[in-house]
Amino acid sequence: MTTAKRSVLVVGANGYIGLAVCRAFARAGWRVFGLVRRAEVASSLYAAEVTPIISSLSEDSLPQRLYNYTTTVDTIVGCAEPADYSSHYQQLTALIRHVAETSNSNGVRPLVLFSSGCKDYGTTDVDGASNLAPHTEMSPINPPAHLLSRAMTCTTIFELDDVVDAAVLRPTNVYGHGSSYYGLVFDYAARVAASGAPTLSIGSDPTSIMHALHVDDCAEAYVALAECTSRDRVNGQCFNISASKYETTRDMLTALAKEYKFPGDAVFAGSAESDDPAMTGIFGFSQWVDSRKIRDLTGWTEKRMLFSEDMHVYRMAYEAAIASDQGETRG
Repeated sequence: MTTAKRSVLVVGANGYIGLAVCRAFARAGWRVFGLVRRAEVASSLYAAEVTPIISSLSEDSLPQRLYNYTTTVDTIVGCAEPADYSSHYQQLTALIRHVAETSNSNGVRPLVLFSSGCKDYGTTDVDGASNLAPHTEMSPINPPAHLLSRAMTCTTIFELDDVVDAAVLRPTNVYGHGSSYYGLVFDYAARVAASGAPTLSIGSDPTSIMHALHVDDCAEAYVALAECTSRDRVNGQCFNISASKYETTRDMLTALAKEYKFPGDAVFAGSAESDDPAMTGIFGFSQWVDSRKIRDLTGWTEKRMLFSEDMHVYRMAYEAAIASDQGETRG
């Protein structure tokens, strides 16, 4: 007798985290459906052995396009990072309700894994500070202004509790493959190296904490929650996703200076006036995030090396992705 495979619908499936999540569920043996807006990106999902559902959230025909393949969805993952978060959220929750009600009528109550981010908590103190403590799921919400809408909206997913179970996931920064915006770090170092500068410098505190994990490890955390047998301990909860160790700006810049063969040591200028604003944002947002909650519940742990520990391989992967025009960009 053949056992029915569990199915997952990933919204934002061609995004940086979304595609990694699709691959992780496929590796775990799930039937994976990926929602994408444009037909030209469907090939990247097929390459990952994912079935693309090509539609925008606003199209009335979207649910039927999914139902052509299945009328039950066990897990729904929201991974999109839209410019207009409020409009996106309204359309997404309408889709979730439609899919959930259809699944409910066929005996399945979906689990929604809704992506937000650890920047929702704001910054922590720097490495070595006397009062340094990590953000936990109980930390107050204090995001940068541009993330306020996401931070304030994400937990309203729990209001769909009549048809779904739900959890909010808050990953740290992620890297690997196409490198997310950590690719900008490589671009910056390459640009400074090409200018002939003897040192690589940044105007951030060298003890600023840069907490990140590999995107594949992040994606495996989504699968771990979806497969958790204690659904009651997942439902209604928030989960941080982070590596067990963090790096500092000094760790990162020292590794970058070595990777790009600067003759001098990394320099911390103490002023951001001459810095690329993007670099100031990346290196200057000090944050340490605790992820014991998901570890204790599911046994999930990261497997890949930190960014500074295997920087050459991550750099080569990023450059290969860019060269082949197949970098995993946010969608």
